Amino acid sequence: MKKKLTGLLRIAVAGVLTFGMLTGCGSDTGTTTSDEGTKTEAAADAGAETEDTAEAGKTVKIGVLVADVSGEEALGFRSYYENYIAENYNVEFAYTDALASAEDEKAAIEKFAAQGYEAIISLSSADRAMQIETCEALGVYYAIASGVLDESQYETYKGYEYFVGQVGPSNQTEFEAGQEMGAYFKEQGIKKVALYGAFIPNPMHVYRTAGVIAGLGDTYGGASDMDAIAGQIFGDQGVDLAKVAGDVEIAAYLQGYGDTTTDELNAAIQKAPEAFLSVGMATTFFAQSLNEAGIAFSDIDSFTEMNGAAIKEGKLTYLAGKYSSSIGPVFALVMNAVNGNVIRDAEGNAVSFSQGYLVATDGETFDQYYVSDNGDSPIYNKATLDGMIGDDITYDFVKSLIESE
Repeated sequence: MKKKLTGLLRIAVAGVLTFGMLTGCGSDTGTTTSDEGTKTEAAADAGAETEDTAEAGKTVKIGVLVADVSGEEALGFRSYYENYIAENYNVEFAYTDALASAEDEKAAIEKFAAQGYEAIISLSSADRAMQIETCEALGVYYAIASGVLDESQYETYKGYEYFVGQVGPSNQTEFEAGQEMGAYFKEQGIKKVALYGAFIPNPMHVYRTAGVIAGLGDTYGGASDMDAIAGQIFGDQGVDLAKVAGDVEIAAYLQGYGDTTTDELNAAIQKAPEAFLSVGMATTFFAQSLNEAGIAFSDIDSFTEMNGAAIKEGKLTYLAGKYSSSIGPVFALVMNAVNGNVIRDAEGNAVSFSQGYLVATDGETFDQYYVSDNGDSPIYNKATLDGMIGDDITYDFVKSLIESE
C-alpha cells in the first residue's frame, strides 16, 4: 500500500528546530489575536534573517471562509491557526459560521472587506469562482487551503492580481486517495460495502468517491477512468447505485448529514455490509453506530485525537489523512502577498501546489504521524514558516518545501 510522506514530515521526525507555543484564547466572534511584539527566529534552512509583521507593528487581519465547522479536519485546521499561528505571528483570524451557499460566501467576503481584512483563506467551496471574482473586485487577497479549482477554473483565474493561489491535494490526488482506499478493502477480500459520499457535489468528495469506485474494481455507468466517473457523479449529484457494476457490491449509498441520513445509515447497516467506506467525516458522524454494529469503516480526513481513538479503540481500520498544519503554507503565501511579495511561478501565475495524504491502518502508524504534528511543534512550525515568509522568498523555494518527497 502506497503511503505518501512529505519531506517536511521527515524533517520533523528527524528533529527540526521547534518553538514553544503560547496558550491562545478566542473571542466570541471566533477571532483570535496574538500578542504584539512576537519576533521571528532565523529559519534554520532558509539561511537568512526574516522579519515578521509583528516586528513592524502591523497586525494582519485574515478572514477564513468555512463550510464545515464540526468535522475533525476542520477543527484541527482551526486549532492550528488560532492556537499556534496566531500565537507566533502578529495576525488576527476571524472565522465565519458554516457557509451553505455561494450567496453566504459572497456576503462573508464583503463583510470581511468592509471590516478591513486584507486577505481571505477559503475552506469553503460552494462557488470558488465567485469568491475569487469578489475578492478581486474588493482588492482583498484570496487563497484556497482546502480543495482546488478544476483545471479550467485555474486557467481562468491564475492571472488575477489578488488570487494568491491554492495549496492542497489536487483532484488527481483526491481520486488516488479514494482509489487506494477502495483497493485496500478489495485486497482484504471484501465483497459488499456501504459508501458515504459526504458532501457531494463538493469536488474533493466527488473525486474521492470516483476513486473508491475505481479502487474497488467497479465501473460507473460503464466507465472506469477518473474523469468519466467524476463527470457522471457531478451530473447525478451523487451516486446512482444502478450504474455501479463489478465484483464488489455497493449495497448502500448515502451523502450529506441530518435526520434523513441517520435513517439511511440505519438502513445501510441493515444491509450488513462488510465495510463502510467514507470519503470524509465518518468518525464525526457515524463512529458510534458503526462501532456498535461491528462494521469496519474507513475515512479520508485528518490525524486528530478523535480519529486516533477510533482507530485504536473502535472499528476505523483505514485512515487517509492530512496533518492539521498542512494549511501552514497558505498562511505563508498570504503573509508574503500582504507584505508586498506576491509569489508567482515563472509565467507570472498564481501558485498551485499539490499535497498528498498519509495512510494509517493501525494505532502505531497513526501515532507516528499525529505526534509529529501535534502540540508545540507542528510539521509546519515557526522555523519552517519563517523560511517561507520574506521579501526574497521565491516560488521555487516554496515549491521545494511543499512538494518534496
